[in-house]
Amino acid sequence: MRIITPLLLSALSFSLHAADAVPNSFWKERAPLEYQSWQTTESQGEREDMLAQRPQLVVLWAGSAYAKEFHSPRGHRFAISDVAQTLRTGVAPAQGQKGMSASCWTCKGPDVPRMMAKLGEEGFSGKNFTDLGTEMGNTVGCSDCHETDSTKLTLSRPHAQKAMAKVSLPFNEQNAAMQGAQTCGQCHVTYYFQPEANNKVNIPWIFGSTADDIERYYDTRRFYEWSHPISRTPMLKARHPEFEHWSRSHHAKEGATCITCHMPQEQGENGKSFSEHRVGNALDRFDQACAGCHDSKAGVEAALRVNKEKIDTLRTEVEMLLVKAHYEAKAAWDAGAEWYFMDEPLMSIRHSQWRWDFAVSSHGLYAHNPKEGVELLTTALSQAKQARAQLGEILLRLKVEKVSYPDLSSKEAVQAAVGLDMEKLTAEKKAYIDSEIKKHWPEAASRLPHE
Repeated sequence: MRIITPLLLSALSFSLHAADAVPNSFWKERAPLEYQSWQTTESQGEREDMLAQRPQLVVLWAGSAYAKEFHSPRGHRFAISDVAQTLRTGVAPAQGQKGMSASCWTCKGPDVPRMMAKLGEEGFSGKNFTDLGTEMGNTVGCSDCHETDSTKLTLSRPHAQKAMAKVSLPFNEQNAAMQGAQTCGQCHVTYYFQPEANNKVNIPWIFGSTADDIERYYDTRRFYEWSHPISRTPMLKARHPEFEHWSRSHHAKEGATCITCHMPQEQGENGKSFSEHRVGNALDRFDQACAGCHDSKAGVEAALRVNKEKIDTLRTEVEMLLVKAHYEAKAAWDAGAEWYFMDEPLMSIRHSQWRWDFAVSSHGLYAHNPKEGVELLTTALSQAKQARAQLGEILLRLKVEKVSYPDLSSKEAVQAAVGLDMEKLTAEKKAYIDSEIKKHWPEAASRLPHE
């Protein structure tokens, strides 16, 4: 990460939750029905290789860790193992060098607040990711959202407490429904690592939580996460902004939250009602989650298919245009373009890809807020076309007659085209998993489906 002319944010006070580690098993007898349903997230072990499905993503994310590996999410029981084993977090850096920040652990389990309380928020984020692997024994669970030995909700992450205050939704002043949504939103939200604050997690809501507001924040700070190696564009990355999209949705206006749809009330064998903690697809429990507002499951499914097709069609068009724009920028640079030629098209690429990413990185956008998704992608499409038109004029001026584009037939072909040695990266990670993670880290870090 880099930042130019950093703007230091004023400090907001907060209290850290769970100074002592509370294992998830602590709730086994205290909330048995909820605990048992949480355990079933172990069955949610299937995942899809999103880079294999859409190889063009490797070009868009070239230069970032996302070009190495990107899978669809799994159940909460896999939160620790998935982040420990992904190629994105790499291996331990050489002595004296800086690796991935420990901030990559932030949303993965209740040991995080414990370590933040011990090290301080910036002390935690200043550690290497691999430094704290031995401390992460509990995957996403009870005390991430609840106070110890209580059903009372809490925001256990300081960045979430600050963010809700920024948008005038302080946690302690909200009703139970909004508090439930906020506990989910402390992780299902976009964020970045603040380079001027030791890479601690920050939610960029100073101006608001829309894509435009966050873009304004980043542009004002002249912030970028990496320089794209092909086009030299100063890039931004969105990360699963479900809370943002939901907060402006029809569901939110009607008072339906993440809990309503994904953790509905069930009835145990003893007749006692409890909140389902499997956190699955709402339509799988239509009667409990949806029937209060929707008459027909088939009708909802049909509407979702239409939304998904519209969003998928738009996103594919944007992705293909952005691939071409990145390589057309490269052709311009190779032909001797100067920065004063390239400022406008690079900003068009930056802004287009930001809106595209803010849409497609949100899990279930076609259900949560399809209207905003289509609007984002429509704007991204216009900006991508603008970038290519601007680059076309530059290429014409520089007498560039042909641009070479990459082979998009497979993720392997694209990874090779952008200079990733996947064989080396995969071998290094496997060796690290076998020699360190499986031998010295807690069992949660080496968990595989159905173990």
